[in-house]
Amino acid sequence: MTTTLVDTGPLVAYVNARDRWHEWAVIQMQALRPPLVTCEPVLTEASFLVQRAGGRPADLLRKLRQGVLVIGLDVAGEAAAVEALMQRYADTPMSLADACLVRLSELFADCRLFTLDSDFLHYRRNGRQSIPLLRPG
Repeated sequence: MTTTLVDTGPLVAYVNARDRWHEWAVIQMQALRPPLVTCEPVLTEASFLVQRAGGRPADLLRKLRQGVLVIGLDVAGEAAAVEALMQRYADTPMSLADACLVRLSELFADCRLFTLDSDFLHYRRNGRQSIPLLRPG
């Protein structure tokens, strides 16, 4: 079974009905088989953005508690690999959340990344491999 990794954008769009990608994110979430794998930096970014838009970040934590979302990366344990990715893509610059997601894509070989971020079209896992994406368009 293909593992679905989830980025900040779809999480924010899913819980924010005013987001331009809300309808698309809801449709995708209904079609995806949980659990969706993410990392703590993604939840931090998403919580900040949801709150800034007037939403409830606790909705994201509820999804974690319910098992819809799971944390698939120990940032401390993967710090060297994540740091190497951030250095490799320093010209982008790559956020901690993005680096963790690329690392997750290396750890979960049979995966796709649920994202709105076009930077993932350029990032590579394991040096040269593109990351399978689930994104609009």
